[in-house]
Amino acid sequence: MTEYRIDDLAREAGTTTRNVRGYQDRGLLPRPVRRGRIAIYSDVHLERLRVINNLLRRGFTTRHIADFFTGIQRGDGLADVLGLEDVVTKPWSSAHTTTMSAADLKTLLNTANPRHLARLAEYGLIAEVEGSAKPKRYRVLDTETVEAYSRLVKLGVPLDGILDVHGRVAEKMVGVAGSLISSGRRVIADQYHDGWIPETDDENAWATELLRELRKAGMVSAHNMLNRELDRTTSEQLAEYLGDAENVRDAGKKPHPA
Repeated sequence: MTEYRIDDLAREAGTTTRNVRGYQDRGLLPRPVRRGRIAIYSDVHLERLRVINNLLRRGFTTRHIADFFTGIQRGDGLADVLGLEDVVTKPWSSAHTTTMSAADLKTLLNTANPRHLARLAEYGLIAEVEGSAKPKRYRVLDTETVEAYSRLVKLGVPLDGILDVHGRVAEKMVGVAGSLISSGRRVIADQYHDGWIPETDDENAWATELLRELRKAGMVSAHNMLNRELDRTTSEQLAEYLGDAENVRDAGKKPHPA
């Protein structure tokens, strides 16, 4: 591990010796090892200084940074440190789960194809239960979706096609979710600054309510927009299909040439 004197450490970190001493006094930086009258710093100090500099550039105060480090040392997660644990860490998805045998899963989806199972797992719909004795058992992570796909399979829709559509929709949902959360971040940046952390109960209540309402608005608007587009597209394609069917019927009525 590289060793530094205070001048060398400050230079490597892009700061000043005065700042290094100030961070030590505030508890942001661990005390150095003493060799006689010489203070010896290590890569640990350098990395901590780089983190401090990065957070300061993002608009955090030394008080915020001290709270971060204190929380992390206690083993708190970042959401705990920010005071937003309930909103940030609570899953937004309310999908129901269940566990079933490999045989039951095969009956449900009419497949035991490893490629199908791998795709279902990739999309977060199932997961093999670790340590389960043979025959294998699976955790169905989104029962409603898998059961909906099961009904389509029983109607003759190929599972490959269903999963292809699922993958394309999932990709679009990533973009939708990113846009939604980014819009909330812009609101915070406009009202305060990017990197702002609530410091009072009122500010924490506002940030919590903002995240909660973003969730509700996103879920409602996505659900309703999809339903409207399904109605519109179904009507258009049904009309087109019936038109084609009528043309085929009319063509069948034409007299054959002698």
